[in-house]
Amino acid sequence: MYQPRLHRVDDLALQQAFMRAHPLALLTTCGQAGLMANLVPFHLDEAEGKLGTLRAHIARANPHWREADGAREALVVFQDPGVYVTPSWYATKRVTGEVVPTWNYVCVQARGVLRAIDKREWLRRQIDALTADHEASRAAPWSPADAPADFLDKMMAAVIGLELTITGIEGKWKVSQNRTASDRAGVIEGLRAAGDEASARMAERVERAP
Repeated sequence: MYQPRLHRVDDLALQQAFMRAHPLALLTTCGQAGLMANLVPFHLDEAEGKLGTLRAHIARANPHWREADGAREALVVFQDPGVYVTPSWYATKRVTGEVVPTWNYVCVQARGVLRAIDKREWLRRQIDALTADHEASRAAPWSPADAPADFLDKMMAAVIGLELTITGIEGKWKVSQNRTASDRAGVIEGLRAAGDEASARMAERVERAP
């Protein structure tokens, strides 16, 4: 990943927090079938491996799992929607006019050898963990145990597990660090005025960036 010094983030805790907050990631492989990419929801186990371990499941009918032979490296890309930054927000526009549009965004790329796991007990643990990630904060959280056992068995038979122990990780926070303080203030004001959740979140990132 192209990494200008200003945008590079090596803080593992920050990278992992972002991955947990944006679990639907792009799994990319280049194996016997050529380039292949699919959006997959991942559960991150921070305690396993130096950088953490990613676990997921996909449909057995999806040929992507056949690329997970335990020998090839895969890339998993976590990212937020990103936001367009108009030059009109910059104070510099009113001074020199020497400004252009850009995009602000955050992404984390994790890589490692990908392997497929076809074990019922492993799948159940992964499904329980992934479900808990997204249901725990709800007033009445749903659990796989709420479904009829025979139905759950049928659903599980239709999927296969994926596991990637992270061996390399990169974080990129492109949040207007290259602009002057007055330009950054204009970006924050413009993003907050946009009124949508993604823009509000990006305004906070621009404000907190060093």
